Amino acid sequence: MSLTTSSGISGEQLAPPADVTPPSAAPEAVNFLESIVPEVDYKYLLFEDHLVTTSDTGKELGEFKVTVEPAKHKGIECFLVHANSHGAIDGVPCGTSITAYIGNNLETLDQQHHEYVKLENCPLDRKTFIVRQEDGDYVVNRVITQGEDIQRSSKTVKTDVMKGFISEGSNLMLHRLFIEKGIPDSLQLISFDSDTNLCPAIYRRLEERTQTVENTELKVYGIERTINSSIDLPTTWQSYFMKDGHLTSRVQVGSPVTMRLSFVPPYIIRDEEPPKPTFEKQPLRWEDDAQLYAQFLDRKEELKADHAKYMRHHPELKALLADFMQFLLLRKPDDVIAFSADYFAAFSTSMPSPSPYLASQSVTPFPNSRTNTKIDQLRAPTR
Repeated sequence: MSLTTSSGISGEQLAPPADVTPPSAAPEAVNFLESIVPEVDYKYLLFEDHLVTTSDTGKELGEFKVTVEPAKHKGIECFLVHANSHGAIDGVPCGTSITAYIGNNLETLDQQHHEYVKLENCPLDRKTFIVRQEDGDYVVNRVITQGEDIQRSSKTVKTDVMKGFISEGSNLMLHRLFIEKGIPDSLQLISFDSDTNLCPAIYRRLEERTQTVENTELKVYGIERTINSSIDLPTTWQSYFMKDGHLTSRVQVGSPVTMRLSFVPPYIIRDEEPPKPTFEKQPLRWEDDAQLYAQFLDRKEELKADHAKYMRHHPELKALLADFMQFLLLRKPDDVIAFSADYFAAFSTSMPSPSPYLASQSVTPFPNSRTNTKIDQLRAPTR
């Protein structure tokens, strides 16, 4: 019945040696998590899954529910994942529940994981709390109760070894995301085993198959997840999904308990953007349109009135233009633009002031006077 084990809660096991190098997620797996765009990738993943738990003989033992919804945790936009599995095996009540706040890139902000087996003489109860601190480190607290014996433990895991970490809560979202974005052939992330030791978590694609639900044959897509514990045997789960991400079956390999879909959920309708209409370009003949022509005349009169008002407030404009036109008509230059530039340059404050000797440096307008002997005689000094 458990999400992590099939035979109840195991006792504390020996921790791995302190000098063992912690596992790490594959670079392509980290890139996959960092490439998630919440507004796009999670748009159709916020729904509820409801399965029944059955034995290998087909007997119904309990139920399994998973819900994912948007939430806020300590002011951070995130997703609330709630999973609950409960029932009875051989008359013994057992189950597990997960409440997790998951960030946009599947990072775990807070998770409470509770597992129990209510044996008549010695009930077992295990609670695991994972909390990410402000500095990014994770604090893991555990409380294991067996009968009247209570064991408590706590440890801190540094953030630099938690890159690519997938908790049980974020794992439920990751499966849906694989269906949305495509299931990889193989991808290695990291997760906790049953004793909260970091270990590789391998995801791989299973072959497509069909599953019959309520006489309806569904095409389903499979994902296998394997936790390679360093102190225990590997644990493998196989899950199958509809094309829209709804979970159809889940089983831990080797367990006689299977979770199956009992009814076909409504297919999630996706909002498809309608194709943008195309319009052929039409020539604009505003003169033929009475409304546009009336607007043109109104605007024309408005501009004329505005220009006339400006002219009345600046009488120097008329004098300046009249002087320029008079000068232009007197000179009649071939290059009107160059002439205008020289004329109005005198009014510019950014132009350098002309030399006071500019007139004396200019070429004389009477070149023939240079050869007049009488002028030369007058210039000669008297004796």
